[in-house]
Amino acid sequence: MLETIMPAYTFKQRAWIFVQRFWQPTSACMTCMPGSLGNVMSAAHWALALQTGLVTGVLALALSFTPIGRLYGNRWGNALLVGALTAFADAWSHPNNYGFWHAEALLTGLVSALIVLAGSFLFEDRARRLRAVWARVRPTG
Repeated sequence: MLETIMPAYTFKQRAWIFVQRFWQPTSACMTCMPGSLGNVMSAAHWALALQTGLVTGVLALALSFTPIGRLYGNRWGNALLVGALTAFADAWSHPNNYGFWHAEALLTGLVSALIVLAGSFLFEDRARRLRAVWARVRPTG
């Protein structure tokens, strides 16, 4: 009965959940922070982005032990969950740099959700779509 309610993830799957939910928000945060492209080498910039990614990864890992963790198996639910966690982590990590209330955090969450969606389409089935494009671009033979 408990197995039908709680997702049964292995240690390896939970480690992968953390790693994915760490790099996706970190990338989104680096993209959305003001001056991101000009400050890519800034240590302070990276510290904020890594903090956002770490908080998101830890929250995502904690949610993998709850029934909400089942959303990781659904493309759209996963994107929604990671986007919301990223927005929360970004709002917690640093003050807003844009105009209205938590605009930067909401934008970072949206970009993170889009990264998750793009990744789910590109990397599903052992990156079948990427391999097909590569085969067309660089034919063997």
